[in-house]
Amino acid sequence: MALRVLVIGGGLMGAAAAWRLSVRGHHVTVLERFGPGHDRGSSHGTSRIFRLAYAEPSYTELALRALPLWRRLEEESGQSVLTLTGAVDHGLPRAVDRLADVLAKAGRSARRLSPGEVADRWPGLRADTAALYHPDAGRVHADDAVSALLKAAGRRGAEVRHGVRVTGIRHTGATGRIGRAGHTEGQVTVVTDADEALSADAVVVAVGGWAPGLLPAVVTGLPPMRVTQEQPVHFPVPDALDWPSFVHHPGAGWDVPGGLYGLGSVDGVKIGLHGVGPVVDPDRRDRTPDPAAVDRLRAYAQEWLPGVAGVEPVPLTCLYTTTPDGDFVIDRQGPVTVLAGCSGHGFKFGPAIGDLAADLVEGRPGAPRFALGRVPPAR
Repeated sequence: MALRVLVIGGGLMGAAAAWRLSVRGHHVTVLERFGPGHDRGSSHGTSRIFRLAYAEPSYTELALRALPLWRRLEEESGQSVLTLTGAVDHGLPRAVDRLADVLAKAGRSARRLSPGEVADRWPGLRADTAALYHPDAGRVHADDAVSALLKAAGRRGAEVRHGVRVTGIRHTGATGRIGRAGHTEGQVTVVTDADEALSADAVVVAVGGWAPGLLPAVVTGLPPMRVTQEQPVHFPVPDALDWPSFVHHPGAGWDVPGGLYGLGSVDGVKIGLHGVGPVVDPDRRDRTPDPAAVDRLRAYAQEWLPGVAGVEPVPLTCLYTTTPDGDFVIDRQGPVTVLAGCSGHGFKFGPAIGDLAADLVEGRPGAPRFALGRVPPAR
């Protein structure tokens, strides 16, 4: 039976949910607070890492589910969004060993390299102690991915409304009464800042950094989430698109908690520290980059990225919404499905998370790792 579903949030996760729900024949309306292609949240820009290599096998499985969906999205939308360049993980040997083991068990290829072999193949990149190259990795163009998801959803009948801010969500229960536009009133009502009340059978809430403000009044068991302003940089070098994605794991020749990631993009070689930015209010943050944060990344590049030597970095900002255990929240209570807390590593899984959201809306059980009210797994 086709359901009427409201999706709150038109960033990556909301757009992915809208596409996958539309593919299954549901009647979808997306409500996005800001305009198309905005830079206020976590989904904008030209580059996000795609990779299968995770120390936790369930994330590798989720990335494997996402990979063919990214390709299907490209076919449906006519837009190229995913480029596989391969990736290099390097640093603490036991961290690299763990990734190699998980990829081997998943049947995916990977090759161990020495720092010298890395330098021979990618002269712009200096590796630390131990390295692993895996070819099923690369970059997703963030802006194009969100655009493609909304376009594909729209072609399947979804309505996308920009400039609509949701102020409340109410569980109403099915009443059988006839509401606006002749529809039977459903189980949930969404109220907007224009005093519009929209009724549906289900709602998917995917509002990124605004989740801690909106969701506690709607669902129980939401973990505390830390919203931070992260400040990566781009080094605009001519060969940026030829670079692999890379992750420098701490604990060997370099040690900053959370590690550092990097990848090529049309804007240059992007690098950033993982989850170290200041806590912010998404509505009141100062998006001016912190000079000290830029200096840290410049100093890192001077030591580890000879390929960007002499190039001045161009800073940018984005939001992380991080749970205490770093795992996502993908769960349902009543008619409300929650997609939240992507913790700075969710983009690569976008269409697969959209599929999980569609499963939940249709009544299938979710994964305990991503549940509301969960007990964090042992690390």
